Parts: sequence; structure tokens; C-alpha cells
Amino acid sequence: MSTVEEKQVKIRALHYKDVEDIAEIERLIIGRERKDYWLMRIEVVGERSPMTCLVAEVEGKVVGFIIGEVAGWEYGVPDTVAWIDTLGVHPDYQGKGIATMLFKRLTENLRKIGIKTVYTLVHWKSWDLIRFFAKMGFSKGEMVHLEMKLED
Repeated sequence: MSTVEEKQVKIRALHYKDVEDIAEIERLIIGRERKDYWLMRIEVVGERSPMTCLVAEVEGKVVGFIIGEVAGWEYGVPDTVAWIDTLGVHPDYQGKGIATMLFKRLTENLRKIGIKTVYTLVHWKSWDLIRFFAKMGFSKGEMVHLEMKLED
């Protein structure tokens, strides 16, 4: 697939009005819609970290989004970190550089406020995401993911 020229893409802060587009992108990617979840998520994260919640528009249409959060202080994590929570690109625009543009803008914003480290979690079998984040400069970190299943 060819890339979309950067001049065609507008990266801007995510707004509440984008919830329909974000829910639709997610529906196209994972097969289910969670509009109520996104309304809550945007309210919680968007107000605290507007520089880390971004959308990409092409010809006025939202075609991708990245949601991050500046956080730390818990569990021995330093206060100069950010987390990438979610990254989504409309299937028609995947492989065209949209995610890279969103990621680069996010990291530019994070550098401006003194963030030194960015974390994210990726499912072990999500090879496309692992490759993407490796291409962006991520490597396996020192933190260990722990999990416990709660049974009924």
C-alpha cells in the first residue's frame, strides 16, 4: 500500500465529537462497537492529557487515533513516563503511515513536557503491533506483566 502524504493528514487533539468515528474504527477492527466505553475513556483521559489524545484526519474524516496518558508514581514507575493505551487506524488507511504520524506527534508532545520513557502493552500474538512498535523504537522493557484469572 502507498503512504498518505503528510500534507494530506491533519493531526489534532481528540474531541468528544470524534467518539462516533473512533467507535466505528474500533468496530471495523475488532468487530464490536463500544461507544459508551469511548465516551467514558475520552472524558477520563482527554481532560487530563489533551496532548496525548490525538486523531488523524484526511479530507476532514477521522481515519486514526492514538490515546496515551502521562502517568507514573505507582508501583515504582518514575513520574517521567507516558503510556500508550490505544492506537487505531481505519482499515482503508492501514499501512499508509497514519499510525506513524500519530505516534511521532505524540512523542513530540511528550518530549516538550519532559517525558523520558513511553510504555505500552501489546498482546503476544499481535505481531503487526509488535512490529509497528519495534519500528518506532520500542524494545522489551524491564517491567513484568502479571495476570490472575478470576473464576466465578
